[in-house]
Amino acid sequence: MRIYIKLAWRNIWRNKRRTIITVSAIIFAVMIAIIMQSVNRGSYEVMIDRIVSFNTGYIQVQDFRYDEESSLDNSFWYDEELRNRIMNADSRIERMAPRIETFMLAANHMSTRGSVVFGKNPQKEKQFNDIENYLTEGRLFEMNEQAVVLARGLAERLQLGVADTLVLIGQGRFGMSASGLFEIVGIMDHPVRQLNNNGVFMALDTAQYLLSAEGFITGLMIAPQHERQTNSVASSLKNELDNEELAVYTWPELIPEILELMEMDLATPRLLTFVLYVVIGFGFLGTILTMTLERMREFGVLLSVGMQRFKLSMVLFIETILISIIGVMIGIFIAWLILVMIDPINLSGEAAQAVMDMGYDPIIPMSFAPDQFYRQGLFVFLVAVAVFMFPLVKISRFNILDAARS
Repeated sequence: MRIYIKLAWRNIWRNKRRTIITVSAIIFAVMIAIIMQSVNRGSYEVMIDRIVSFNTGYIQVQDFRYDEESSLDNSFWYDEELRNRIMNADSRIERMAPRIETFMLAANHMSTRGSVVFGKNPQKEKQFNDIENYLTEGRLFEMNEQAVVLARGLAERLQLGVADTLVLIGQGRFGMSASGLFEIVGIMDHPVRQLNNNGVFMALDTAQYLLSAEGFITGLMIAPQHERQTNSVASSLKNELDNEELAVYTWPELIPEILELMEMDLATPRLLTFVLYVVIGFGFLGTILTMTLERMREFGVLLSVGMQRFKLSMVLFIETILISIIGVMIGIFIAWLILVMIDPINLSGEAAQAVMDMGYDPIIPMSFAPDQFYRQGLFVFLVAVAVFMFPLVKISRFNILDAARS
């Protein structure tokens, strides 16, 4: 095999200019494809990370009826025994955070707005997200405190601020009346736009008491050690809780619309990548075509002195793969270097304001997901295999006498 590689390496550099042009085309295709996908995926990764961290969790345990009817009546009992069972179900579970969530009316002395009330454990929430960093005024609530943190959008609509009193009116578990007065101890610019317009956040035990749901929660957020372990950990939890009236969901099952939107948005870059590789493939084919046709007499001599057609095909295949590897490796390195240099892209002016109005930071982060790098190598390899079909067919039908007379 070593001699085949050595022969192939020497052959591709017989015409340096042709090889350099072909390699440059592959480098350009790989580089553009990676950068296009990185820019698109980076924005969605930030969006998904925020939704997962602040809303759904990577894995969520609910009552099996809650997904169809998000009611406090479909909450479930959460105690130390259940917590230990879940933690022991899979050693890859890193952290958990219980939450209770419901709809209530939030009011001041003059007006009323619909709101989503979240009961959270502040210490456990900090393990999931940097919630305190989004506080613009005041502080975070503490356990056993009759206090709330308001999302800025809701606070502006009700014209309330820190140290004011918020009135919450609603319905607790099994139709119990739920109402109370709460001191506002903080104002938050919530990173999820919808929650920034109607979110009310309080301590978990305070919310359970308010809703007559002591010991009950509507969702248990679970995070594995690594995101890639989400599906396998969820499978372990499903086996452990199989006989319980509990359902285990992964974040794609809870927010499928985000994945659908991402797939639709990535369709254009993928189409452009496909067209780019088709164009580069024809250029690659031209190079291999020329390298094959101009060496027909050489092939005839090699076959006449006893070289097997299989071995000759092997040398040509290695030549094709070597050109591909050189182009892919350099293209990946240059693309990675460019992404590192420009990450993140800071927006300014009207573009920045438009992004901020949607509830996101005015930046375009780059994605460094490994699959978007090695997939380009796979695509180029498939192109190389397709291109190699021409010299393979040519050699299989090769006539030594015709080559000798040429």
